[in-house]
Amino acid sequence: MAAEDEGVFSVWAMPSPQDRRGFQEVMNTLKIEFGGPSFDPHVTVVGATRMSKAEACARLEAACATITPYTCSLTQVACGSHFYQCVYLLVDPTPQVMQANLKASRCFGIIDNPTPYMPHLSLLYADLPDQDKQRAKVMAESFNHLLCDSKFE
Repeated sequence: MAAEDEGVFSVWAMPSPQDRRGFQEVMNTLKIEFGGPSFDPHVTVVGATRMSKAEACARLEAACATITPYTCSLTQVACGSHFYQCVYLLVDPTPQVMQANLKASRCFGIIDNPTPYMPHLSLLYADLPDQDKQRAKVMAESFNHLLCDSKFE
């Protein structure tokens, strides 16, 4: 495989376009206040994996064949210690959510992931001091009517 054929691929669960609007409003507000890149609202099912596009597509098809539709229920706003988990919404780790990760991970050749799966929907990608993270969390919580108790399939 030529190096130019390789890429880094992830599997995301994404809300419908109508549900995406509420998340995007919060994400844009946080981005204006704290900076960081723009990105689509999503819950990562399988994290970044390096392979060819053809292989990624084949593995994604295999994963889709093993996973039944499931619902992501968003529970609360939280902060993390990584750029990609600065401020996020926790997803209720139901058996269906956890099984989707397990099945998709196996299809992508990830058998023993050293990092436990923490389903979440990121609202802000940034490296911020703890004080700013807490301010961003409070700002996100002011949108709870748009966020928490939200669900998408």
